[in-house]
Amino acid sequence: MSDSPNATGSRPGARPDCPNATDSRPGARPDCPNATDSRPGARPDSPLLPVATPARTRAAVAELLRPQRPLALTAFAVMVASTAVGLLVQPLLGRIVDLAADRGSVDALTTTAALLLAVAVAQGVTAGFGLSLVSRLGETTLARLRERFVERALGLPLERVEKAGAGDLTARVTADVSLIAEAIRNALPELARSLLTIVLTLGALALLDWRFLLAALLAVPVQAATARWYVARAVPLYAEQRRAASAQQQQLLDTIAGSSTVRAFRLEREHTERVTERSWSVVALTMRGVRLVLGFYSRLHIAEYIGLAAVLFTGYWLVREGSASIGTATAAALYFHSLFTPVNAALVLLDDAQSATASLSRLVGVTDAPPPPERTRSVPSGGVDVTVRGLGHAYRPGHPVLHDIDLTVRHGERVALVGASGAGKTTLARLVAGIQPPTTGTVRVGGVPPTELGAAASRTVALITQETHVFAGPLADDLRLAKPDATDGELRAALDRTGALAWAEALPDGLATVVGDGGHRLSGAQTQALALARLILADPPLVILDEATAEAGSAGARALEKAVAQAVDGRTALIVAHRLSQAAAADRVVVMDAGRVVETGTHDELRAAKGRYAEIWQAWSDTRDTGP
Repeated sequence: MSDSPNATGSRPGARPDCPNATDSRPGARPDCPNATDSRPGARPDSPLLPVATPARTRAAVAELLRPQRPLALTAFAVMVASTAVGLLVQPLLGRIVDLAADRGSVDALTTTAALLLAVAVAQGVTAGFGLSLVSRLGETTLARLRERFVERALGLPLERVEKAGAGDLTARVTADVSLIAEAIRNALPELARSLLTIVLTLGALALLDWRFLLAALLAVPVQAATARWYVARAVPLYAEQRRAASAQQQQLLDTIAGSSTVRAFRLEREHTERVTERSWSVVALTMRGVRLVLGFYSRLHIAEYIGLAAVLFTGYWLVREGSASIGTATAAALYFHSLFTPVNAALVLLDDAQSATASLSRLVGVTDAPPPPERTRSVPSGGVDVTVRGLGHAYRPGHPVLHDIDLTVRHGERVALVGASGAGKTTLARLVAGIQPPTTGTVRVGGVPPTELGAAASRTVALITQETHVFAGPLADDLRLAKPDATDGELRAALDRTGALAWAEALPDGLATVVGDGGHRLSGAQTQALALARLILADPPLVILDEATAEAGSAGARALEKAVAQAVDGRTALIVAHRLSQAAAADRVVVMDAGRVVETGTHDELRAAKGRYAEIWQAWSDTRDTGP
């Protein structure tokens, strides 16, 4: 969306000069921010959104955890207590072995068995409580990260998002967030418990006899080397997998969004090959990951055999020397054997941790993006005029789409932009709306560059395109996006001015009817009427309409044109005309061709001049009823 509350982006693939157009013709020049050049060997030159460094990612996680320090300490204490209680099982089993070897009393065996049962119950209760605390900590942290990501993503300049492509941002919002959530819900609690078990078990081995600990530590060099070997390969591999997945998703979005153009120019094979190439790159990276994990497990098994053999030999030697009982040696062997699961889990969870870390760095890369500078400039109260001088713009260096445009729109004047697709109408409208700064020249709205309006932009400029988003929720709430304190009477008055009150009140629950996803579906004409009603509620002095009636049929478009006339009455208006009847009703018509203004004047003047506009009008009116 643009800086105004009722603006939306244009439909992908709708027109070559719109922000998200996809022109797949051989040799086509993508003159829009997110256009895709499908020529063989063409390379996208728009960079992805930033990715944070490992150090910055760790720092960001620490910042998120800092407000929850008491919860983190409590969870840690409960997990330590649970693990410590669980470590009593091995000595009790060793005690049973000693009682059996020494033919101990039944009462002693019964007491030991009762203690084992008590340990199991206590460990189960404390483990459940501790894991719930760890999960609460992880979910709260994830929620704060999501909020920060959404807040910063919404604040990114639209030009930056469009250059990165929809696939990159979509992959971060969906796949990366889901992967992190899965890691927090499953991997984080298990990893915390595994690490505590490892540390406390090694301490328990030392308490039995320090020589048992030394024997167990023989496995550590192999495990450490395995972890280092794995991490060194996993970190870049998973980062590469995320990039490949983003590229695959972007290609799918571009191909599907521009499917009509692809079919029209018979480029199905070329685009299928591009999708296949991106898909197989993801498969190849996935198989590299599988081979990496297999090598990881084989090395871990070697470490287990080394450690267990060393502990068993040490136990045999100590029992033979009389330095330890059979029960103590049994407890030591059970301790080391019990390390198999937590050690393997901790190391295996490195797989999830590395993948989640790669995704986390992509989210932090967005949350760390500097917020847009605060703008304090505002336009004078009342109406505004628009002044464009020497305007030129290029989405890519060396490929200008606008050339030396001079244009003045006086206060209260309605100016229609007319021209063929690709003439630069939408680009000019976007620059006047302040979506991005021009490459050369100046744009002034009420004497102020629109890109410097900041928070005042939503009160000054409203941009409505051919496709308007309907937010899920009650219709009244959707309208109040433009004016949160609007009364029901003001909502009805705005709907009435756009001719939408009758159908709005006829909805099942009137203005309380839930619309959007999961609710009542609105037609294209109804959606545009809703956007015009929001425009009236927002009451900006400058309105920019980019083919705002294109989504309706002929009858619907004519009704919308009447609604547009009501909505822009008394405002300065710049209208990208889809139907030339809009140009005929405008105060002045500006004709564009190849990024230049070639004609300007009233409808009657331009028709009488027999120039470019007269040709366009004749071609358009020959197939349409141009009567009232």
